[in-house]
Amino acid sequence: MYLKNALRAATALTFVATAAAHAQTITIATVNNGDMIRMQGYTDNFTEATGIDVEWVTLEENVLRQRVTTDITTKGGQFDIMTIGMYETPIWGANDWLVPLDGLSAEYDVDDILPAMRNGLSNDGTLYAAPFYGESSMVMYRTDLMEKAGLEMPEAPTWQFIREAAAAMTDRDNEINGICLRGKAGWGEGGAFITVTANSFGARWFDEDWKPQFDQPEWKDALTFFVDMMNESGPAGYATNGFNENLSLFQQGKCGMWIDATVAASFVTNPDDSTVADKVGFALAPNAEGVDKRSNWLWAWALAIPEGTEQADAAKQFIEWATSKDYIELVAENEGWANVPPGARTSLYENPDYQAVPFAKKTLESILSADPNNPTVKPVPYVGIQFAAIPEFAGIATQVSQEFSAVYAGQQSVDEALAKAQAFTAEEMEAAGY
Repeated sequence: MYLKNALRAATALTFVATAAAHAQTITIATVNNGDMIRMQGYTDNFTEATGIDVEWVTLEENVLRQRVTTDITTKGGQFDIMTIGMYETPIWGANDWLVPLDGLSAEYDVDDILPAMRNGLSNDGTLYAAPFYGESSMVMYRTDLMEKAGLEMPEAPTWQFIREAAAAMTDRDNEINGICLRGKAGWGEGGAFITVTANSFGARWFDEDWKPQFDQPEWKDALTFFVDMMNESGPAGYATNGFNENLSLFQQGKCGMWIDATVAASFVTNPDDSTVADKVGFALAPNAEGVDKRSNWLWAWALAIPEGTEQADAAKQFIEWATSKDYIELVAENEGWANVPPGARTSLYENPDYQAVPFAKKTLESILSADPNNPTVKPVPYVGIQFAAIPEFAGIATQVSQEFSAVYAGQQSVDEALAKAQAFTAEEMEAAGY
């Protein structure tokens, strides 16, 4: 079956049979998330069809961001393909640090990529990275524990309901935490989560004059609410928990609720990995009472080619293969539709087989409701929901997230962290000329 699909993919993507005669090796840096690990298991199919070998460098999210950023800014040349996202891609594309993904085959059907993903991975109309999967964020919860608590999850809950439900589901004697959320330092880890939480409380990173806003009451309200809720109902040591740590806790039955990337839905409902696979429900990410902004983000883990690689053609062939309709069908045939990479292609959500997947509709609804051009309640000068799309953001937000994680660990107060965040961000933005 693998060989049949490999040959079909090769034909559909117009791979040249003589490629096998020219041994090549491409090196790919990627994040250690489940869908990327799965992709590595199918790499032999690509090699059989093209003769191109693949070496993987698989890294934890914070380490991946650091490694690929260092490599591309120093022209290190370690990687032929990098796994990056909606923050890096437009900025790096504008700097001519990435190879444009033009000239993709007709069979690849670039117009089938969801507009939200295509737009977020382009600069000035040029696509610079292809989405392996796309995501927003949503609530994943234990239906049995919600019922036991005598509560019913709304389709669109408030943070106040989430906190009430988390307290009701917490059972310390049985190691059940009412809620598991990211607290791990890193702008794309805990930093991303507290940013979208703050958005839903009416906060923003910068005002229209690029002045930091951590001294405003909305940020204090959001951070205080988060800390109090997690101290009441979250796991011990949540200050060091990111996506993968919380995924493991949920799969072990130790979380009543988890609010995180929509892509996690396939893992928490997979009976091979999750002890609660048949007891999971889904809802939209919360908003604060009286605030018309939900705490869901928009993201794609995407494959891009750094400018200067000597393997650009081979790299583009791999990207076509890994982000194609045929790859989705390959995974579906072998592992079921629930396990295909989600959130990237319109045709996937038009497929009746995928529409039957229990989380498909809520995932698409979450993605379509995320608006990076209007991420907050008040006007802002930046694009991006869980980030501000300026080059300085990653460094600033990494430092700010470390201050917040110190609060989660009980090492400083909310007021102290916000004061440090305000002072540091103001200094860095002034130095950058804003």
